[in-house]
Amino acid sequence: MSSLYTRSKEFTRNRKSQSDSPPASPSPTAKTLRHERLSRLESGGSNPSSSDSYGDRASARARREAREARLASLTSRVEEDSNRDYKKLYESALTENQKLKTKLQEAQLELADIKSKLEKMAQQKQEKTSDRSSMLEMEKRERRALERKMSEMEEEMKVLTELKSDNQRLKDENGALIRVISKLSK
Repeated sequence: MSSLYTRSKEFTRNRKSQSDSPPASPSPTAKTLRHERLSRLESGGSNPSSSDSYGDRASARARREAREARLASLTSRVEEDSNRDYKKLYESALTENQKLKTKLQEAQLELADIKSKLEKMAQQKQEKTSDRSSMLEMEKRERRALERKMSEMEEEMKVLTELKSDNQRLKDENGALIRVISKLSK
């Protein structure tokens, strides 16, 4: 009774592991099990004492080898396609990363420019004494506008740094996936 129980456990484990694998490329264990099942069926149906000719056995072997060659070529095509996809993803992540780096540099330059403008405006404010009330109000407006713009730029820089870290994470994941695929293809 216990042997039946352990068998059913193993059967459910096997079914789970087989259902987890993608349907496009069967696992190597599934291939060998299918191959063994086919060879048992082919050998079980014929009796060694019957009148099978050598040609029938040779043609069956040739058909089996041709079938195995087709399966091998299909799996290699699937692996090559997946490698190409990961390479494309990796290259697109790199280009996106470069774009973000240039955008970040432009934003930093613009922020430095805005800061220098703010400093110049502050110096001009101290130098000007005539028509102080109207100039003060105008400068306050400009200063508020520049401060708003500066806070917006800081928010954009935060977003850009987050995107940069996301890109780096994706790049690392892509590298890991490529390593796994290369190990699997070996």
